[in-house]
Amino acid sequence: MSQSSQSTLPQRMARNVPTELLRSFVAIVEAGSMAQATETIFLTQSALSLQMKRLEDVLQQKLFRRDGRRLTLTAPGEELVSYARQLLALNDRIMHTLGQSVDEDPITVGMVQDFADTVLPDVLNRFRLEHPRARLIVRVGGSAELLEMFDRSRLDVVLCLGQHGDRPGASWRIVGHDQMVWLGDTALTELDELPLALLEPPCRFRDAALRTLTEARRDYRIVLETPNLPAMRAGVRGRLGLSCRTRRFAAAERLPIMAPDALPPLPEIETVLVEREGLSEAARDLGDLLARTIGNR
Repeated sequence: MSQSSQSTLPQRMARNVPTELLRSFVAIVEAGSMAQATETIFLTQSALSLQMKRLEDVLQQKLFRRDGRRLTLTAPGEELVSYARQLLALNDRIMHTLGQSVDEDPITVGMVQDFADTVLPDVLNRFRLEHPRARLIVRVGGSAELLEMFDRSRLDVVLCLGQHGDRPGASWRIVGHDQMVWLGDTALTELDELPLALLEPPCRFRDAALRTLTEARRDYRIVLETPNLPAMRAGVRGRLGLSCRTRRFAAAERLPIMAPDALPPLPEIETVLVEREGLSEAARDLGDLLARTIGNR
């Protein structure tokens, strides 16, 4: 074959796609940017950029395009996301089943205080029996804070209250309902203005309390506002103000639950489990265990 005819032949494509490139690609997609992805895969932004150029060279496809300062996926990039997640999940399963015994990456879990104090001890005990080598990182915080961390790929599983919404690369399910109740000394309801001890916004309990009192035309004033549940609990126990939370939380914390007719009734609130797609078997088992435990209480 002549040299001129050889130059017209298409370039041979690589036979294999390196999994480390796919893992970085998925991390960028889930984080929303290369800068955010550096927090989860511990590579510099320049190293990630070089990896994506190499992946595009391997596939001979443009995967990203610039939209101002943002990176958006091209059509081939959109198609690759699903394949990459499937391939990485299969790779991880092979290593888990047939590879040498190595510690997996830690499972990062976020949950609101209501469940950290009530269901978490039992869940951890049962999870330990099924996955004795698994490592967990548990973050306790407000629902909005935890979901923000989830969106930044800092959490794999989130158990929160009353918040969910569709998220790329994630699934969510309602795993339970709980009744909101008023907490505090009933004698405080005799005051002209109801004193309230509330968490700072955003907070579904705060919103429900203020909306309920406004609709009932009950005057109130916020006497304590804090980002921390311990301070809110102190305000209730010290008879400084009234608050609201779930019946489950109140029982666990031994906080005084007011009679149903003392103040206008509060709504129910949903318990929502949000999980990242492509989780390890252990992480999926932990999510199922949380869902079952919540559903049984």
